[in-house]
Amino acid sequence: MADFKTVSLADQVFEKLEHDIIVGVYPRGTILTELKLVEQIGVSRTPIREALRRLEQERLIEDTGKGSLVLGITLDDLIDIMDIRQQIEGLAAYYTTKNLTPEGAEMLKQINDLQDFYYNKQDLEHLRQMDDRFHLAIYTLSQRPVLRDTLVPLHRKTQRYRLISIADKQRLDASIQEHNDIYKAITSGDAELASKLITEHISRAKQNMIARCYQNG
Repeated sequence: MADFKTVSLADQVFEKLEHDIIVGVYPRGTILTELKLVEQIGVSRTPIREALRRLEQERLIEDTGKGSLVLGITLDDLIDIMDIRQQIEGLAAYYTTKNLTPEGAEMLKQINDLQDFYYNKQDLEHLRQMDDRFHLAIYTLSQRPVLRDTLVPLHRKTQRYRLISIADKQRLDASIQEHNDIYKAITSGDAELASKLITEHISRAKQNMIARCYQNG
């Protein structure tokens, strides 16, 4: 299959299955089997088996003996994830500000400029991608590997709920402004303000995601 050509085939199969579970391609309660996935993805059983093992470790699936039961990300999971992010993402923003290099500042500027470009076009899919890049840049530029390794998978697991939230025009408008304010705080060297703003940003995002989930049943 064309999409899986690198040596780390198991990694790519894992990433595909993780994404499909998180966004709901495989809803909670679905049973996945190695044979079914071999047919769907077009790879051998070995990378499928490795990917399923990792998905079980991530508690996205559960082995039933007759296949893997999809658990996905529940609303309770979302609340826990966002609570954790709210507690530690401020640290990432703080250290990003303290450790910011000219190259890092340029990276953030490019992301911020692209965000504004796609916002003016109301391109929601690219805005979601810019949200990913903005937060990932902050995790990486913090130069704190433990923070990055903790936050990256948590942010990824909220993807489905962020897709729901971004459809809320009022929240989208506010989120863009919050990103701009965080960017300005980081690049102006105000670490305390950057930490405060990103913590508030996560709190507002959490409340909106929860509200939107209830509205959508």
